[in-house]
Amino acid sequence: MAPDATDALAVREKVNKFLKAACSGDIELFKKLAKQLDDGKGLAGTVADVKDGNKRGALIFAAREGKIELCKYLVEELKVRTPLLHAAREGHTATVQYLIEQGADPAIPSASGATALHHAAGNGHVELVKLLLSKGVDVDLQSEAGTPLMWAAGFGQEKAVKVLLEHHANVHAQTKDENNVCPLVSAVATDSLPCVELLAKAGADVNVRTGDATPLLIAAHNGSAGVINCLLQAGADPNLAEEDGTKPIQVAAASGSREAVEALLPVTERIQSVPEWSVDGVIEFVQSEYKREQERAEAGRKANKSREPIIPKKDLPEVSPEAKKRAADAKARGDEAFKRNDFATAIDAYTQAIDFDPTDGTLFSNRSLCWLHLGQAERALSDARACRELRPDWAKGCYREGAALRLLQACPSSPGRFEEAANAFYEGVQINPDNMELVTAFREAVEAGRKVHATNKFNSPSSLS
Repeated sequence: MAPDATDALAVREKVNKFLKAACSGDIELFKKLAKQLDDGKGLAGTVADVKDGNKRGALIFAAREGKIELCKYLVEELKVRTPLLHAAREGHTATVQYLIEQGADPAIPSASGATALHHAAGNGHVELVKLLLSKGVDVDLQSEAGTPLMWAAGFGQEKAVKVLLEHHANVHAQTKDENNVCPLVSAVATDSLPCVELLAKAGADVNVRTGDATPLLIAAHNGSAGVINCLLQAGADPNLAEEDGTKPIQVAAASGSREAVEALLPVTERIQSVPEWSVDGVIEFVQSEYKREQERAEAGRKANKSREPIIPKKDLPEVSPEAKKRAADAKARGDEAFKRNDFATAIDAYTQAIDFDPTDGTLFSNRSLCWLHLGQAERALSDARACRELRPDWAKGCYREGAALRLLQACPSSPGRFEEAANAFYEGVQINPDNMELVTAFREAVEAGRKVHATNKFNSPSSLS
């Protein structure tokens, strides 16, 4: 090995040991390793400059691990800037309090607008939530993923929701994107009945529209009879339908939840197209319609199979303005078909768009989502990976890959895919750590992996006595 390569490996090893010392909180070892890395900048300059591949320095690791004595040394003696957000993410209340006392601004946001309060609320660190609010942090601070109350509700953190409401958090706040997500919708989507009850009691609008959905439609999709009953008691309208006229009871029947249909039947206006207006009658009718729709989608998939393009290679073609325009037109048709849940038509449109512009990763992402809706995990995975090849720094591409791998978990021919799914979601979290959907998906994938490992362990012959 060349001398410069050997030297580089030696320095990398020293940096790894140095940052591990920061994680452990061993001040003497930390000082010793810092001196070994000092190339003339002095101890403070060296400590400030040494970072890992993700630009994280010693104080970030010390704060994240709650090593308060090392934090004091770095802040008070070496004057390193305070990474309060990292300590807040891990719920280290004492460390956060110390950093605030040393002048750290508790309301400083990340690139996506998330603050320490968002992370504390989303992770259920109630004492930290109280501390931050006592320091004057605005209870309704907005981020790309909403307010702290949305984070708490979205992760089912009942105690955090209660504290935020006690501090007059706005139950009507919405995200700034086109989805207009509010705290109640977040709680319903997570199927957190305690949070739904708290928000409904606080006056949340139980008939609010989020895109094409209402809280009751979302609860019906989840088959959550308890949440449905809570929303109905709070005044939710069971006849508010999706754009295509689909009512909550039909969504509940499609989800296969008998209890949800039982809760909705007495309060829903009769649907004339359903021959028998009973719990069994509604479920049987909706399920048969759903099966016919799947058969039509499968027929469309087979008809379009020959049109699928090859995953783009590294040497991408030059796309003319005219081709880009035609791709955009085809994409628009695909988007409209997707909104109608006509996934086979959407796939055909996105395939046409890809034929015109194979350099657009969004097209592969959209087609991957359509394949997922049709249960075609392998095709969804292929398109997701094509998307990631084109847009490696796009968090949504990671989510698409993870979702496809998650669907493959259920296939007997694809054992162990939960680990790949967790890795894909984690890579997305690394790109956008404030994306709650990615964080939740990662946690669920890890938990699924633990359960499978536990099952394998207890079923393995080697574990028998």
